[in-house]
Amino acid sequence: MNAHEEAVIKAFVEPSRQERFLDAVAKPKKRRTFVDELNHLHSRFLVSAYIKPVRGSSSLPDNVYQALRSLGTPEKCWAIGGRFDGSEVELHKALRESGDGFLLSCIPGKLAFVKTEDEKFFLQRK
Repeated sequence: MNAHEEAVIKAFVEPSRQERFLDAVAKPKKRRTFVDELNHLHSRFLVSAYIKPVRGSSSLPDNVYQALRSLGTPEKCWAIGGRFDGSEVELHKALRESGDGFLLSCIPGKLAFVKTEDEKFFLQRK
């Protein structure tokens, strides 16, 4: 498990689900559990107070990139799910090429971007 992954789970996942997801992310065979939950968000396991929806033209990759950079995101981020799962990737490339069902940890435990099949949003803690 990467430090980004641990920080994202501890910062943005409901406390009752954290242990389960920390365990899942740490084990390759169980990792898919967390990634699948991200893609479908069946259980709504993320703390709603930190969700900032991104809609309309604001949700286009170039606009998301600009918004994240203005919030202090570095050029590289950590991908959970999607095409680049479990790796550090250039932010713009990740936004354009990851597909659906991914989380980009931009500032560990402070800022992330999530794209599911149905929605896009920032996870942000001050």
